[in-house]
Amino acid sequence: MSALLIGAGLIAVATITPGPNNLLVMRIAARSGFMSALPAMAGVVAGGLAMWALVTAGASVAFQAQPRLYTVITIAGAAYLCWMGARLIVGTFAASGRSLPAETSVRPNSAMALFGFQFLNPKGWVLVLTVTAAVGNGAAHLQTSLMLAALFTVIPALCLALWCAMGILMMRYLDTHAARNWIDRLMGALLFVSALMLVLVPVDMSHR
Repeated sequence: MSALLIGAGLIAVATITPGPNNLLVMRIAARSGFMSALPAMAGVVAGGLAMWALVTAGASVAFQAQPRLYTVITIAGAAYLCWMGARLIVGTFAASGRSLPAETSVRPNSAMALFGFQFLNPKGWVLVLTVTAAVGNGAAHLQTSLMLAALFTVIPALCLALWCAMGILMMRYLDTHAARNWIDRLMGALLFVSALMLVLVPVDMSHR
């Protein structure tokens, strides 16, 4: 039980702190409401569960055998974050010339895009590998696996819901076209910073 509590703490700290997933989900909630952000939240949670399933099936061996795999994931993840950040920033300038508010609907592929991004997020892999190693199989493998699956589902969902609430509250006081554009520019800039942090603060996964 103590190992599960440690794992829960690691997941909570990793998922509540600012990061690309939280920023993107918060942005969707701010522009389109909590219900519109649910598919994106589901994509993040499902991606995390899929990563955990791969690690449980033996993906950690691949990182140990091929340390360069982490470098490939880091570069791909940073490039993807830069692309998303650039789209947000460029979109605000394109919308600035319109007389009508910018479109705030959520694209149907938001959930799939965030689901796929989880596999390009090296910090996510580190979290899953660390928690899985800390908890271990235990005497009751099935029970431990079910508990881990629950932790990787409930805790990230609650943390994302909090970020959604912050986004909705923020836009309640900044509900103008100009303010929305500046928020999107800030979000885009933060995604660039997240990409830079991925590259400048690498994590050695070969010993996980």
